[in-house]
Amino acid sequence: MQDPAALLSERLSLAITGAFGADFSDTDPMLRSSQHSDFQANVAMPLAKRLGAKPRDLATKILEHLEVSDLCEKVEIAGPGFINLSLKATTIANALNQLLNHGVLTPNPVPKLTVIIDYSSPNVAKEMHVGHLRSTIIGDALSRVFGALGHTVLRQNHIGDWGTPFGMLIEHLLDLGESQGTDLLSMGELNQFYKDARVKFDSDESFADRARARVVKLQALDEATLKLWSLLVEKSSEYFSRVYEKLGILLTRADIRGESFYNPFLEDTVRELTEKGIARTDQDALCVFPEGFVGREGEPLPLIIRKKEGGYGYATTDLAAIRQRVETEHADRILYVVGSPQQQHFAMVFKTAEAAGWLTPEVAAEHVGFGQILGADKKMFKTRSGDTVRLIDLVDEAIARAQVVVAEKNPELGADKTLEVARQIGIGALKYADLSNDRIKDYVFDYDRMLSFEGNTGPYLQYAHARICSIFRRAELSASAAKGPLQIEAPQERALALHLLSFGSCLQNVAQSLELQRLCTYLYDLATLFMGFYEHCPVLKADTEQTRDSRLALAAAAATTLKFGLNLLGIEAPERM
Repeated sequence: MQDPAALLSERLSLAITGAFGADFSDTDPMLRSSQHSDFQANVAMPLAKRLGAKPRDLATKILEHLEVSDLCEKVEIAGPGFINLSLKATTIANALNQLLNHGVLTPNPVPKLTVIIDYSSPNVAKEMHVGHLRSTIIGDALSRVFGALGHTVLRQNHIGDWGTPFGMLIEHLLDLGESQGTDLLSMGELNQFYKDARVKFDSDESFADRARARVVKLQALDEATLKLWSLLVEKSSEYFSRVYEKLGILLTRADIRGESFYNPFLEDTVRELTEKGIARTDQDALCVFPEGFVGREGEPLPLIIRKKEGGYGYATTDLAAIRQRVETEHADRILYVVGSPQQQHFAMVFKTAEAAGWLTPEVAAEHVGFGQILGADKKMFKTRSGDTVRLIDLVDEAIARAQVVVAEKNPELGADKTLEVARQIGIGALKYADLSNDRIKDYVFDYDRMLSFEGNTGPYLQYAHARICSIFRRAELSASAAKGPLQIEAPQERALALHLLSFGSCLQNVAQSLELQRLCTYLYDLATLFMGFYEHCPVLKADTEQTRDSRLALAAAAATTLKFGLNLLGIEAPERM
């Protein structure tokens, strides 16, 4: 189903074509909400610049070709040439009835795409820390949004599981003994394992020599070395899975596409770049010099795809990944959810892939960059001792703090229910505080602010959902049974209904812009509009049974949309709080 705004946009486009011909069929009606009507089209003024005519005259001509009598009760020209459109109450009610009958309505994708989302990307034998939070939850939310829109989504976790550090890690594992080392890794003591290996590498020359020799064996695919390497990857993957499960992330073991996955493709990737004349030798290394990238002195900036000693780096792996994702996975859109400091790296990789013909106008690769999480001192968020904050500790702290808040607000929940709700609120608060911010900007991490039940926070939205659920408990009715019929009379009913019908458009905007704060803003506005509706429009104590049934149906639509929208952000919606 199309929401009324989409239908009006189509009709306006047809009217513009009818009034001025096919040359103007691409004109955007620029429909927006208005204070004086349901929608306002700002189309005449842009056309006035192209046609050299007065905007009001053009608006009048558009209205002569506009047929919306089945949708609108009033259409008028306002100001210098705006077109105000007020919907019929029956138009709104009929559209909402479809929502109630089919659940949350999302537009069908045209065309349906295969979208690969590369996110999270922790390193083997290292614990996930606060720096992994943003990539993990942003990528997860985007994967949910694209899935909800009907696209085919391939989640890929590009873990760091290859390269020179594995020489020292494998040798350290051998020094500990495979059994003891495995036990240590199984307990999740990845950081300590890595630190101990690093200390030995830096202080013990014989250990460092063994580590370097082990790297050679690993690259040569020595069977015994690969077995030990696989053990490190396996234990690390088990740990990652526990973190994802606790945080409510959709990534699974099957989604892992580590650096090692692309290792067999590196040589062919380099060969193709060389044969196409894109790569050339510079100072004994094989490089690509993407057009438009220069250093401080204006010299061409190289992207090294084979080091002088013959090894490959991140750039080669990323190029091989694009090639494989396009040629084998048939991706239409590839999203890399990686911190903003990597912007230039990905821009150079994408430019190279375009030159190679792997990325075309039909296949897009996009860097979904993001800022840092800061402490109260506006510096990188760390523990009091100055260490990097473990991600699991961050989650546990949020849940513990939420448990105190929930116990104070509703002591009748009971211990088990309090802990369950605290988990939902704590994790939801973490995610919403991040996703509601402008993705590109840094933000200050503040438990008190994110766990507040007031303002634009996760707990506020969860509370709004729980409050709607309480209405149905008192009515002794399930939300799914509330079907109306709907009647839209009060202005608060109209505002809430129109907002509910714009949900699909919101998701399309998020998919296009990759700005999840748009969905957060939509949900916050939805919760606020519902609170206004609930305050001014009695539901269970409505004047008539028909009004009661209509308002229950409107409340059900709000609850369904709010819960679904929160789920797209990876946030649960408790029924009691």
